[in-house]
Amino acid sequence: MAEKLAITFVLPVLNETDSLRATVQTIRRLATDYLHEVLIVTAERSTPESLQVARQVAQGSPDDVRVYRQQLPHLGGALREAFAQANGSHVMLMASDLETDPELIPGFVEKMQEGCWDIVSGSRWLTGGGFEDYGRMRMLLNWAFQRCFRLLYFAPLTDLTFAYRLYRREVLDGICWEELGHPFLLECLLKPLRLGARIAEVPCRWRSRREGESAGSYRQMLEYVPLAIRIRFQPRDRIRPS
Repeated sequence: MAEKLAITFVLPVLNETDSLRATVQTIRRLATDYLHEVLIVTAERSTPESLQVARQVAQGSPDDVRVYRQQLPHLGGALREAFAQANGSHVMLMASDLETDPELIPGFVEKMQEGCWDIVSGSRWLTGGGFEDYGRMRMLLNWAFQRCFRLLYFAPLTDLTFAYRLYRREVLDGICWEELGHPFLLECLLKPLRLGARIAEVPCRWRSRREGESAGSYRQMLEYVPLAIRIRFQPRDRIRPS
C-alpha cells in the first residue's frame, strides 16, 4: 500500500505574480490527494504586486493556502523559517517563478512512495532532465560543481544544487542551520546527507523565469564551495545537536 503523504509546498516570493498564480493553480490541480497546504513566504523586499497576488491566492483558497511573512533575511532565512512553520508530513521545496516545473510534482510523489526515501531531489543532469536558457559558462560551472561535490561526499547524486526537492519532514527536524543566503539551497541537502538521509533523484528540466529578475549570481555559486567543504568535515553532533 502506497504511503499517504500530506505535503506542505513552500513558495518563497519576491517579484512573482502570474507565475505564482500558475504555480499554486497547478499544485492544487495535481496534488489533490496529498496537498496539506501551500505556504507562500513573503519578505520585506517582496513587491507590492506580489504581496497583493499572494493575498488574493490565499483568500481564494483559505483552507490550503497560507501567507507567512519571514523575519530572518534573504532566501535562506525564508526557507529556514518555512521548514519550522511546515506541519505536513512532507515538505516540497520549489520556486514560485516556474523555474521548477510544477507539472513534475507527481513524479516526486511517486518516487517517494515507491521507496524508503527521506528526500527526492530533482536533477537536471539525469536523462530526461536539462536546462533552457541557462548559459554555456554557467552550465560549465554547474557541471564542475556537481562533479566536485559528488566526489567530496562519495554520493551517487548528479545534482546537489537544484532546489526542487520533496523532504520527509522529520529529516529536517533538529538540524542546526547556518546559511541565510542562496548557499542554504546546498546546505539543506548536504546536512541531511551527512546525517545519513536516503536520497533519490528524478529528472527535471530547468527553465529561465518568465517574469522578474533572478536573485542568483556567479558570486553566490562560488560561495557553495567553502560551504560544501565545511559541512563535509563538520562533526555530526554539530549538525544535529543531541
